Amino acid sequence: MIVSHNELTAAVNKAFLGMRLSCGEADVVANMVVDLQMAGLHGVHHFNNACTYLGLDLDRPADISVTGKNIIEVDLHNGSLACHLPVVMDYALESMVGLKSLKIEIKNCHNRWLAFSELVKLASKGIACYAKWSNGSSPKRTLYVINRGCVTPDVFFSELILDSDEKLQDMTIELSVQDFDIAHISKDYCTQVDANELIKAQNSAWKEGVFIDDAEWLSLKKTATAILVENSQQSMNGAGGLV
Repeated sequence: MIVSHNELTAAVNKAFLGMRLSCGEADVVANMVVDLQMAGLHGVHHFNNACTYLGLDLDRPADISVTGKNIIEVDLHNGSLACHLPVVMDYALESMVGLKSLKIEIKNCHNRWLAFSELVKLASKGIACYAKWSNGSSPKRTLYVINRGCVTPDVFFSELILDSDEKLQDMTIELSVQDFDIAHISKDYCTQVDANELIKAQNSAWKEGVFIDDAEWLSLKKTATAILVENSQQSMNGAGGLV
């Protein structure tokens, strides 16, 4: 089905607010989901998957440590990237002052596709970045590369078998004041979604509305409605019962 940008943003916002999480901001998470959906990369699907686990997460701040001159390690304690990445990136940008590059090793995280929005913001600030992670399912590996001044990344996939030292719940992000050699960094990846395809999808979404699979939209609406109704009833009970 086709929905408006505002309608999708409002639905995600309500769903996230209803979870009553201490980590993450509803409007920021909503933008992360909508931006990914508008680029044709199934943001609603990834958010629906996230909702399954958000209530089970520890819902605690990330632990950030500096492990080298230009390396930061972040432990999300099996939390969602959507709840923590904006804060992590703010810290990374402050740490990058005076450096030409910075590597961020994120451990024990979920919903890595939702990093899209935060990574795209960097290019407009004159910072190139790449992000990569491994999956237990197909595709085995995913890579984003977005150079300075670009509005969408090139996305690459690989079915190569994972190395023994690769962790399925980790993600590596590298920031640089110089553009990356995309051909070199993606040499082990065989399938590509060109940045121009994502731009076309975004333009189409702005002009014609945002396309969402019917089942995914219904799942999102159900999550938002169920959580809000349940919390509303609990709130009323706490104030003296239902009238």
